[in-house]
Amino acid sequence: MTDTLQQELLIRQMIERWAVWRDAGDWERFATVWHPEGMMMATWFQGPYTEFIRVTQEGWAKGVSILHFLGGSAIEVAGERAIAQTKMTISQRGMVEGVLCDVLCTGRFYDFVVRHGGEWKLLHRQPIYEKDRIDPVDPAATVHLDAQVLADLPEGYRHLTYIQQRIGYTVKLDMPMLKGPAVEALYARGARWLAGGELER
Repeated sequence: MTDTLQQELLIRQMIERWAVWRDAGDWERFATVWHPEGMMMATWFQGPYTEFIRVTQEGWAKGVSILHFLGGSAIEVAGERAIAQTKMTISQRGMVEGVLCDVLCTGRFYDFVVRHGGEWKLLHRQPIYEKDRIDPVDPAATVHLDAQVLADLPEGYRHLTYIQQRIGYTVKLDMPMLKGPAVEALYARGARWLAGGELER
């Protein structure tokens, strides 16, 4: 096994632990995947990982249900730094217009990863939101969405935004999606950082 492949496998292991420990509510071990200056960007939260843990715990206590499933990864390693892109889905369950629904959003985790204390740690996570959908949990039920509100929301995560706004979250509406200037800017930031530049938050 080459050293590069070994490092990619270790990074992938860290990414998998993030999803398993976060969704299991294993907050003590979840905290270990992060760099001390780690930042989480999400539709409903942007800030330090410690605050992300706190507000996620608060959401759990209120019954907020958000889960993650991972697909394949593409990882670029450059010395003590790496950029990892991992296919993922975000699944959120909640009430929408009086009907219990599941929202499924497909995208990628775009991760700035750095070696810290001899281990790969997550320094900055920026999801890319590609497409989403909403379905009633009861297949016999029908949910009536506000078509005008939906049309004004970001295409890649409009249904996720719809449900999150209705349970009281303030959603960031300019996140990177499959195409467009936001995702192109993210790729450029990643390339500059991987080449040794400063991390642009």
